[in-house]
Amino acid sequence: MTGLGAQVQGGATRFAVRAPRAEQVWLCLFDDTGAETRRAMHRDGDVWTLGCPGDLSGALYGYRANGTWAPEDGLWFDPAKLLVDPYALELDGRFVQDPAFARFGEDTAHLVPRARVAAPRDTLAAAPPVLRPGGLVYEVNVRGFTMCHPEVPEALRGTVGALAHPAVLAHLRKLGVGAVELMPIVAWIDERHLPPLGLVNAWGYNPVAMMALDPGLCPGGVAELRATVATLREHGIGVVLDLVFNHSGESDREGGVLSLRGLDNAAYAHAGDGSLINDTGCGNTLDFANPAVRALTRAALRHFVENAGVDGFRFDLAPVLARGPGFAPDAIIFAEIADDPVLADRILIAEPWDIGPGGYQLGQFPENWLEWNDRFRDDVRRFWKGEAGVGVLAKRLAGSSDVFGESSPQRPCRSVNFLAAHDGFTLADTVTYAQRHNEANGEDNRDGHGENHSWNHGTEGPSTDPAIEVARRRDLKAMLATLFASTGTIMLTAGDEFGRSQRGNNNAYCQDNPIGWIDWSSRDLELEEHVARLSALRREAQDLLAALPQETLWLAGPDQPMTVEDWEDPARAALRLVRAQAPGARALHLILDRDAREVSFAWKDA
Repeated sequence: MTGLGAQVQGGATRFAVRAPRAEQVWLCLFDDTGAETRRAMHRDGDVWTLGCPGDLSGALYGYRANGTWAPEDGLWFDPAKLLVDPYALELDGRFVQDPAFARFGEDTAHLVPRARVAAPRDTLAAAPPVLRPGGLVYEVNVRGFTMCHPEVPEALRGTVGALAHPAVLAHLRKLGVGAVELMPIVAWIDERHLPPLGLVNAWGYNPVAMMALDPGLCPGGVAELRATVATLREHGIGVVLDLVFNHSGESDREGGVLSLRGLDNAAYAHAGDGSLINDTGCGNTLDFANPAVRALTRAALRHFVENAGVDGFRFDLAPVLARGPGFAPDAIIFAEIADDPVLADRILIAEPWDIGPGGYQLGQFPENWLEWNDRFRDDVRRFWKGEAGVGVLAKRLAGSSDVFGESSPQRPCRSVNFLAAHDGFTLADTVTYAQRHNEANGEDNRDGHGENHSWNHGTEGPSTDPAIEVARRRDLKAMLATLFASTGTIMLTAGDEFGRSQRGNNNAYCQDNPIGWIDWSSRDLELEEHVARLSALRREAQDLLAALPQETLWLAGPDQPMTVEDWEDPARAALRLVRAQAPGARALHLILDRDAREVSFAWKDA
């Protein structure tokens, strides 16, 4: 750790916060009645510190900082604002958006969650990640996943603890999940435009405190996460946390003063004219050229490994981590993580794009990083829709070597192949809707992706025509078989294994309601069983699918090798793939036929 935050040690409690340009910083302690006591802190270079006698574990606190108020110059000091410790590990409540956060001189102590001094705990012994190359990652929105689960007790639904319930564990094991990837569970705030619409942020990609678990999702704090991770590991399932280090919920120039902005606004990247750089589309961008930002990020990662035992992390809009301001494949943060003994062996997954200049960086992350591969998603959809040929499909099945280079047992494929994710159409909606239907989001259906490579089989939305329903299920089975037969690590978003729908909403970030919740009562059990069979086959062949083996044959028909003409034939809609560890060994056979809308994926003896 960096020595920042609140730390109990040797019968005393030390508070430390970085605020280089502040003129004065106060520690604000709150008693059981909510009464506030302010204590002046002492400057030590860029850091303000204060030692308090006694073990203050459980005490509630925040900071106030005084100095110049000149937002145009990057100075946001307002002693009326209670500020959350950027290194806070626990909070006493959730963030609720309020206009007062952005108004100078208006006190916010009654609005801002207080940090809680965390009691010392023993760190966990290092354990290797559970997820192996070629395994299955299962993306989970913690709240939406269990809000409607009939077997999970109502009081437990929507929480991290629900993931350890026997009914949930049984489902994960049935699917052969190697690791659950939890969408953000640290404390976030709603975007300003949502409360007037009666909506809330249901995904969590708008954090304020990078280490403090959201009390709504994880009411038991780190102990709840730690226990859940341990239970999942006992069942052979790892945990990957989806974390947001690209921006904070303090938003743009009109946003609130909640934490970093009121303490150390230099944490945000600024253009030459002083304006906030917005490479994230969220109003601000954290500046990874700033060592303090990198230190905060590493401290958060270490916290979740040492205190919760997680397998690794997925990084939202990951090119921001390597910006300073342009993307650099050899960015300092990559070396710092690689050199950290706690983090060096963790699973690291990049979402390899942001909206800034040169923001699409698929294939450009370090060799030990996995990357979400949206080309797999788009090209597989395009093939089954009839808009792409077998040559493009073969590249994606083979691990996208055109993007990541050739793979081998010593160099497993770095691609994370997926058909659908939290962002965009669900898999079932991909074959049910030709257009997005985001009217419930309050933005006149302008938000969300406009091009989804989707098709509706002649009817937009649900259909009572049995032939359409059969065709849709057939296409889902074909795409799922394509995913499970592909080279690389694969990802399935929770509920796509049994046909979940968001009613055509492809940007359900603000739908904390039945649109965004998984409906367990309407599961397509036939489709679910199909996925379970595919997963069992994949687990048996995992080493063959983690990298493309040398013994690989591409065939146009039985014992008929593909020719150049076959590869280039735009009308060709069928492809065969045979892969084995060695000549004469039992082989894994894949046959895809778009015209017949069929996929065969099975072992065959030599």
